[in-house]
Amino acid sequence: MSFEIVSQSRCFDGTQFVYRHASQETGTPMRVAVFVPPQAQNAKAPVVWFLSGLTCTEENFTVKAGAQRVASELGLILIAPDTSPRGEGVPDDSDGAYDLGLGAGFYVDATQEPWARHYRMRSYIEKELPDLIAENLPADMSRQGITGHSMGGHGALTIALRNPGRFKAVSALAPIASPMNCPWGEKALSNYLGPDRAAWRDYDACALIKGGARVPDLLVDQGSADNFLDSQLKPQLLQSACAEAGIPLKLRMQDGYDHSYFFIATFIEDHLRWHAERLSAV
Repeated sequence: MSFEIVSQSRCFDGTQFVYRHASQETGTPMRVAVFVPPQAQNAKAPVVWFLSGLTCTEENFTVKAGAQRVASELGLILIAPDTSPRGEGVPDDSDGAYDLGLGAGFYVDATQEPWARHYRMRSYIEKELPDLIAENLPADMSRQGITGHSMGGHGALTIALRNPGRFKAVSALAPIASPMNCPWGEKALSNYLGPDRAAWRDYDACALIKGGARVPDLLVDQGSADNFLDSQLKPQLLQSACAEAGIPLKLRMQDGYDHSYFFIATFIEDHLRWHAERLSAV
């Protein structure tokens, strides 16, 4: 299976692509944004995945974060998938809420109706899309890092923890640290997975760590003026879980920063350099 090019633009001597493909996992067309740095013309380049948050598509990070300049310097391929399946017949929240349904896939494989057929973002990100990237792009899949924001930070942490050894670098910006213990997560997981909280543990970074999952180290940035900090994000839960497990966590509370892409744009360079150092990309 191959990608169809939706758009491509020269960018910092590399190329910013948006691709479309038919997904077997979601049963829908899916879009993914990929920045390919100039170094990939001569050799396969390491990969950094960025998973976006609630309401986002592949476009938000691509046009708002300003990450391509640094990725071009460091020789990193940036991959920004969509956050949920979309299209005719894909269910959405009946009340039109932003935190369930379209734009809110939570990187789970849903087991409950009406979500189970299409909402398979875990398998899409963990299995299907990496295979397509490897087949169609000059990507060195032995050197992968993963990061994300908010719901995407939750996705990055849990995917890395469930796949030990796959990602040599892991970070997050304002992640939902423990979906089992916040309103966003409880709503999404109960709808997608049902009422049995034991089934939720695979999608909670703190629960995975307490269950023995490990990553080498973590970088997390969190804005102190984030209006979701206390009610939804709860970085102190991740801090406690990492401390008990002996996982080195660099948690940086950034004074005055909120939950927006201005926050992401400010600190994305630090995260890409964190990844590049661990991927030996420079």
